[in-house]
Amino acid sequence: NKSMEIENNRISAKESRQYRNNVFVDLFYEDETADENDIALYNALHEEKLPEGTAIRRFRVDDVLYMNFRNDVSFGVGERVIVFGEHQSTINRNIPLRSLMYIGRAYEQLVPVRNRYRRTIVKIPAPEFYTFYNGKQSSPDEFVLKLSDAFMEKLAEPSLELQVKIINISNKQNHKILQNCKILKEYAQFIEILMI
Repeated sequence: NKSMEIENNRISAKESRQYRNNVFVDLFYEDETADENDIALYNALHEEKLPEGTAIRRFRVDDVLYMNFRNDVSFGVGERVIVFGEHQSTINRNIPLRSLMYIGRAYEQLVPVRNRYRRTIVKIPAPEFYTFYNGKQSSPDEFVLKLSDAFMEKLAEPSLELQVKIINISNKQNHKILQNCKILKEYAQFIEILMI
């Protein structure tokens, strides 16, 4: 009957989303080639390239404590923290808010408690936020979502800002990042097949 078909489609979509996110985490966090994959991804996003063998410090916010960002991939490299939020098949305008909450938890892990109360400034790695999108909804190659867009009052110079770059990795879009990062291109192709 119709209601069973709708429910089966809903479950199938949920399983597909979970599988997609698990593959992303495997490739860029848990796999034995994760360091190599992270360097390739970083290099595709930045003009200044990291050499092979650069030390990567991977970390994750504990799922038990923070359920909103279960499928994140975060790593420290040099003086930066790179945060890849959940891979999206729909555009979620609340990603900057979730990223803010996430990075606060991440800094709790990165900065020892006693250091937070020192009189001298505690240096922290500069964060960068990205989310990959490959849904069916039309979207530009890339765009930026800002935390300040959610503020009830629009301020000329908000005291707090956070920007997340959304990058469209669908094959039909053919974003330059896919040409510069083979593993991400293979992932995008795999996901496109999964979504058919």
